[in-house]
Amino acid sequence: MSKTVIFYKTANGKCPAHDFLDSLPSKVAQKITWVLNLLEDLDVVPSSYFKKLVGTEEIWECRIQFGSNAYRIFCFFADNSVVVLTHGFIKKSQKTPKSEIERAESYRKDFLKRRSKYE
Repeated sequence: MSKTVIFYKTANGKCPAHDFLDSLPSKVAQKITWVLNLLEDLDVVPSSYFKKLVGTEEIWECRIQFGSNAYRIFCFFADNSVVVLTHGFIKKSQKTPKSEIERAESYRKDFLKRRSKYE
């Protein structure tokens, strides 16, 4: 079963995940795109690339390692086959910052509330 990856947009039309990708060097963006393609194509994505965040409201992270940097893009499932990317950041420490998780959760709530506009 393939999945479709879409980008979350705020009520005023901003696209945080897209802005994050645009801010990265092209080689990093290419690797992230490769990981997102895995998400779309594989039924089971290795946890080294895709993992649910424990203790969150259905927030998952796409995990990209490039050189010595760890990149994360948060996402959630809108339904079984649609993955919505919220935003990304460069991970600087072992622990994922709570503020980043809260941001992803608020984007998820907003998306679900405004969802009918997407369909």
